Amino acid sequence: MPPETTGRAIFISYRRDDAEGEAGRLFDDLVRAFDEKSVFMDVAGIQPGSDFRKAIDQNVASCGVLLAIVGPHWASITDAQGNHRLENDNDFVRLEIASALTRNVPVIPVLVHEAKMPSADVLPENLKDFSYRNSVELTHARWNSDVALLVEALRSYVHVAKEHETEPIHATVPVQLPPPQPPQPDESASAKSRTPLFAGIAVAVLLAVGAGVFAATHHSQQPAQTAPSPVPAPAPVTPPAPESAALTPFIGRWQNTAQLTPKDSLLRLVVSNGGSQMLVHAYGKCEAGPCDWGTQPAIVDGSKAVTSAYQLRNNPQEVQLERSATLTLEPSADGLGVTITNSYQDAGTHPPGKALTYTFARATGS
Repeated sequence: MPPETTGRAIFISYRRDDAEGEAGRLFDDLVRAFDEKSVFMDVAGIQPGSDFRKAIDQNVASCGVLLAIVGPHWASITDAQGNHRLENDNDFVRLEIASALTRNVPVIPVLVHEAKMPSADVLPENLKDFSYRNSVELTHARWNSDVALLVEALRSYVHVAKEHETEPIHATVPVQLPPPQPPQPDESASAKSRTPLFAGIAVAVLLAVGAGVFAATHHSQQPAQTAPSPVPAPAPVTPPAPESAALTPFIGRWQNTAQLTPKDSLLRLVVSNGGSQMLVHAYGKCEAGPCDWGTQPAIVDGSKAVTSAYQLRNNPQEVQLERSATLTLEPSADGLGVTITNSYQDAGTHPPGKALTYTFARATGS
């Protein structure tokens, strides 16, 4: 494989007729957040003359995570003969996602344009597991914040040098430019204009002398007016810094200390400071192995922090019941107490179960 296409940690898969604009915009943001060598954008990085099937398989094998950009027509787009592209064994998108699923590479569906996850019955056999992957959504209205959450979630998959790590940059305020330099005077023009300049200076001196004589001989009877004191400009307002001290007990990598059974869900947490909010990336222990819950913001209230709801679709039952879960985190001398509260779309037929509480310990090196 060509050296420039090796070792890409993030693989972006998309359909040009479905979400090319969003894929390109996300690619630019991820390159800014990590570096160009850590992001591979499907066939755009395959050299002419290469076997695209082998190139795709090799690039997927070397990546840490695959992002599948799903627009509203992702599963229904057809070729020139009217056949669904997903039914073609050599469809690029099918090859990319199937290769990742076969190699147990994490696959994150990224929904754009209010797209919905495709159900398993519309997918070919080697893509059916894709319908059970927990998805994230990118919207035009919240693009910057949505991408920031995605970037934070991807940090556990991507390994780049510290000097390349940065956040996506989106200019939302005017940029302060230095004042323009005054034009340098032309020497020849300056020489030609000296005579009228001297004449003007002489006239100004005569006028000043005359004004002085007039002022000395005609004292005003009006009392001298005191110049008003200048009003000081208001001091600039500095925005309050995030209360990072309040987040310190939560920040870090945490591991569940309980002996988990296949039905138990929460395995580990990665808690980070997202700048204006705390972010909690959760990983579960599903029946088929580890699964990614995704990242949600959390609100700190006193000694506790409560996350937004995770939309869990890691098995057919969760898909059917539309399971949601919130986490309550509370640091203690023993570690981090984590309480899971489940809810379901149809609470009448499947009411929420009792809350489950676990004790998490800091992972080694956290």
